[in-house]
Amino acid sequence: MTDTDGKARGQGREGERRGKPLTYTSYLKINELLDLQQPLSEGPEHDEMLFIVIHQVYELWFKQINHEVDFACQLLEEDEAEDSLATLKRILTILKIMVAQVDVLETMTPVSFSSFRSRLESASGFQSAQFREFEFRLGWKRSAMVEHHPADSPGGKRLRALVDRPTIFDSFLRFLAGRDYPVPKELLERDVSQPLVESTELQELLVRLYREDHLSSTICERLVDLDEGLQEWRYRHVKMVERTIGAKPGTGGSEGVAYLRRTLFQPLFPDLWAIRSRL
Repeated sequence: MTDTDGKARGQGREGERRGKPLTYTSYLKINELLDLQQPLSEGPEHDEMLFIVIHQVYELWFKQINHEVDFACQLLEEDEAEDSLATLKRILTILKIMVAQVDVLETMTPVSFSSFRSRLESASGFQSAQFREFEFRLGWKRSAMVEHHPADSPGGKRLRALVDRPTIFDSFLRFLAGRDYPVPKELLERDVSQPLVESTELQELLVRLYREDHLSSTICERLVDLDEGLQEWRYRHVKMVERTIGAKPGTGGSEGVAYLRRTLFQPLFPDLWAIRSRL
């Protein structure tokens, strides 16, 4: 988008509200937001509202966390180390809120969920494009996940674009290279559409960083925190689903708990975990 396009869009918004003072409700579009919770069950069932609100809030957090990861990548590549640490801290704080939201969802009993579950038909959290975008930004790219989203859908377009974009760890490697550290050339030029694999040469460099470069090693630790934070959210999500539906298949025909369990303990940044015993 050009600057002209952005100005025109801004002027259009200004024109729409000309003569009307900007208010909390109009700025945040509260009326439109509150109209988005539309239960499908008869009655409707009381807990369907909670189910909808929680998942809509998750999608808003996914939007924000993807926004922050992109910013963290930009800061790393611009050698803005301190600012990148602040952004990583914000990402970690959002993850903690996402984990805490599971506590709220777990106040819904299996019986209350069953009262409206059939209304979900093929709808499933497995279909969240924004969560897949988060995984892709962190390096867990799987082509099979892209195929679950139509190529002409907004989420499908974003996912396909992310396949060939560097991950946050790639940005970290460029940060190190920009500081004249001997990052292996094959890692800097790797096929970013593929998952990260361990590198003995990189691990040697990382051990050195932990011993000699406090700032760079602190970034490493924040990335480990990020890896661990996502695993914590996955674990809580698995246990929440298990206590709510047990071994039943997920909505939309997914495997449910069996699939979710396989996502646990998959390190995003394997080299940062591999060096633990050497520090």
